[in-house]
Amino acid sequence: MTTNPDLAAITAAQQRTWSDGDFSMVASMIVNVAESLAEALAILPDERVLDVACGSGNGAIAAARRSWVGAVGCDFVPALLERGRERAAAERLAVDFVEADAQELPFEDGSFDVAMSIFGAMFAPDQERTAAELLRVTKPGGRIGMANWTPDGSLGEFFALLARHVGGPPPGTVPPVLWGSEARLRELFGDGITDLRVERRVSRQAFRSADHYLEFFRSYFGPIRAAFDKVGPEGAPALEADMRAYLERVGNRDGALVLEPEYLQVVAIRA
Repeated sequence: MTTNPDLAAITAAQQRTWSDGDFSMVASMIVNVAESLAEALAILPDERVLDVACGSGNGAIAAARRSWVGAVGCDFVPALLERGRERAAAERLAVDFVEADAQELPFEDGSFDVAMSIFGAMFAPDQERTAAELLRVTKPGGRIGMANWTPDGSLGEFFALLARHVGGPPPGTVPPVLWGSEARLRELFGDGITDLRVERRVSRQAFRSADHYLEFFRSYFGPIRAAFDKVGPEGAPALEADMRAYLERVGNRDGALVLEPEYLQVVAIRA
């Protein structure tokens, strides 16, 4: 295994992937996850909250509703930040959207009472550095909240399916879904936290059919668009067949396709 991966190149490739399509369309299906995490974090009036790898702002907007002083969201995809600004303006919420990488946050130490991330920071290639940044920007006694897909849930299985066709994580990195393991969280945060509370939950996502799902995600979800681009016309039928078999096995219900991927809701207390 490569011991020194080119993390800058990997990050740049990820930025291109997440910029493709329109993740804000996908993010609309997981608004409830952000609201649940904001409730678990027990955000108080006047607390400063940062949503890391915020996408189109689900977490930042949920936090701004509770803090009364707005929130900050950061992401490395400018188009998603612009969508977040539109959403916040429509709800008359004071959210500051900043272009930034989760591995190098442009904020002072201890700037925030709460740092949160919903299916975002977990995808940064340098997990140790990402965890260190979450700890660094959170003040002592503050909270770090995350929603991370689990390695043993259906999304872990789905990512493994994609890896069979396009390859796994870049050499020298580890799978993002390890963030959904309590053991890995304790390893990453170490003595930077004094308490860790985790809860396994599901995110319900309903589609008309496997065809509906495939059309939606091939239109809007960068990683799936990238997978089909990588396998090309020759490999596309096999990838689609495997995706369809997976979807029909885990999601068929009452004439529709209902997926309930499992994630870990995380609340940690900064030391």
